[in-house]
Amino acid sequence: MSKILEDLRYADSHEWVKLEGDIATVGITDYAQHALGNIVYVDMPEVGDEVTQGEDFGAVESVKAASDLLSPVSGEVVEINEALEDEPELVNQDAFANWIMKVKVSDPSELENLLDAAAYAKVCEE
Repeated sequence: MSKILEDLRYADSHEWVKLEGDIATVGITDYAQHALGNIVYVDMPEVGDEVTQGEDFGAVESVKAASDLLSPVSGEVVEINEALEDEPELVNQDAFANWIMKVKVSDPSELENLLDAAAYAKVCEE
């Protein structure tokens, strides 16, 4: 069973987001990292890039597959998790601790479009 944290919001494309003030921390879910298997590369945006809710911002590659990452929020990338450049497998160890990017959110109401933990759990069961 995949871990789902109650205090996060989720996209049905298996990204999670945690909003603190106007900064959203974004990563992939435990379910996604299990489905992908051993992650060998994380393609991340550059600091200063603009991301748009529902659109590609990077990709995660594993020994089995590659998967596009869709941004759960819109805004400006203010930080990326540089540790993943050298150790992408950190995502497999803890998908929630090893986030991918932080975004200065341009429209906090977009989080209303995302799933809560219970709704995301249903997506994972399907």
